[in-house]
Amino acid sequence: MEGVSVRKIKKICVFCGANSGKDVAFVNAAFHLGEVLGKRKIDLVYGGGKLGLMGCVSTAVAQHERQVLGIIPSAFTVNNLVGETCGKEIKVATMQERLVMMMELSYAFIALPGGFGTLEELFQMISWAQLSIHNKPIGVLNINGFFNGLLSFVDHAVKQEFITPRARKILISATTADELVDKLQAFRFESDPALSKLKWSPSSSQKEKLDFTLRL
Repeated sequence: MEGVSVRKIKKICVFCGANSGKDVAFVNAAFHLGEVLGKRKIDLVYGGGKLGLMGCVSTAVAQHERQVLGIIPSAFTVNNLVGETCGKEIKVATMQERLVMMMELSYAFIALPGGFGTLEELFQMISWAQLSIHNKPIGVLNINGFFNGLLSFVDHAVKQEFITPRARKILISATTADELVDKLQAFRFESDPALSKLKWSPSSSQKEKLDFTLRL
């Protein structure tokens, strides 16, 4: 993007459905996103397996000879429930451990169409950004208006003063893969002055993972 300094993104984590969805445009967009990542020499982090859109984007990235890392809970690997991961695979014990590892290993996050799991991952990353646990860009690829309702809801929450205008800027959206990656690269994190003072201490575990448990 001319005139705009951009961050170097080496790995992007993609959240998306383990189903293909009703509209063939979702499948086509998942393959195209993988092609865009590959051509831009960006590696992929994803939830593992080969089902649905997850399989589409990982296959496309691998075909362009970029690294693919699937992070998958061990429970999903029983009886080959989600199929073989396209690339390297890391097994974890819990869904939370999976998401923490995704956050730590990725430079940015993209959500494609998906269900409750995809939405959980997306909003968890947004929430952690709001709390200054990370400052990495997050975007949705709004294929055929799939995320229109979600984006409208978020804007409604801003109007009702449950989400601040500053926090709203965390969530980026675009209708094409190239535009979205460009926006992620140009993103500049604006932390909340109060929340940025929070101290997130390393846990006492041997893995030295961050302890993201909020004690209310």
